[in-house]
Amino acid sequence: MARTFDPFRELFTDVARTPAATAMPMDLYRDGDAFVAQIDLPGVDPSSIDVDVDDRQLTIRAERSSQAVEGQKWLVRERPAGTFARQLTLGYGVALDKIEANYADGVLSLRIPVAEEAKPRKIEVTHADQARQIEGEAE
Repeated sequence: MARTFDPFRELFTDVARTPAATAMPMDLYRDGDAFVAQIDLPGVDPSSIDVDVDDRQLTIRAERSSQAVEGQKWLVRERPAGTFARQLTLGYGVALDKIEANYADGVLSLRIPVAEEAKPRKIEVTHADQARQIEGEAE
């Protein structure tokens, strides 16, 4: 029975799976030579979004303000407010210096390219007759 090996299967590790992370649900998929993370951040002030990479740790922070008004009495309050953070540990097969981030319609999209050295490539195989022929031409 053949086993499928995918070196990118464990590329991303979600290290901060906390209640705050559930306020930032994420989809992660591979699209050609890049990984795409889409994180729901509805109602977040775009200027509060902070994405940084330190070593292989990608951190996303955002803030959603409370809509509290003086004298207001809550009946149901299900939408979390405050500062949220989510961390992902990135594998060695991505180009950290080429990560792109875009925020539109309440969704933060991160495009994380696969590093050139991690992309599949063809390796030419020479054989003994070909090597002797090359040596003979060089003389």
